[in-house]
Amino acid sequence: MSTAAIYLAHLNPMTRAHESIISKLMQDYSVYVFPVRFVKDEREINTKSFPFSYELRKSMVESVFGDSVTVLPNYTFYAPFVKYMPPLLSSRSWELRKQIIAQVKEEKFVSYTGDKAERLMLKAYRLNPLKADRLEISASSVKEELYVQAFNGSDDEAWRDKVPERVVGIIKKNWAVVEKFARMEDDTTRVMGMKFPKEGYK
Repeated sequence: MSTAAIYLAHLNPMTRAHESIISKLMQDYSVYVFPVRFVKDEREINTKSFPFSYELRKSMVESVFGDSVTVLPNYTFYAPFVKYMPPLLSSRSWELRKQIIAQVKEEKFVSYTGDKAERLMLKAYRLNPLKADRLEISASSVKEELYVQAFNGSDDEAWRDKVPERVVGIIKKNWAVVEKFARMEDDTTRVMGMKFPKEGYK
């Protein structure tokens, strides 16, 4: 029986760092990618921090890896998000863990994050995190470069070399999403190191 690798990620957008992580995991594991979702009244909430819909992020991963990885929507927070706080003590947060592993076919699994604090959290939730370092390209920096280009209406694609070529095509095809959020305030709140949309938090 093979071992699964669970990769919980924002993927806003998918970068070459994400591509490298998934490629390395594929060498030893069956890989499951879980782009985070925030849902209220059966509607996904997107903000400046989380601009791309789940379906777009799924298409980004599948444009690079096809069906050699499994992309699932189970990493979903349902409003009110405050019910997931505090982590570990909230029963809703343990329900989220069950959601995530529900469709993992393998009995044995590990999880991945490059963040030390997140790794401690994954360990507390018995998700068996691998030891790993954060890679250089962050989705946050790429996202900011997208917003700068959209806001200025320039042709400077400083972000282009930091995302896989097929993802470049998806971002350009959905440029209206970038333009929309480039001009908006970031409607998110940070609670205990985690970001949530303000809409649906309480």
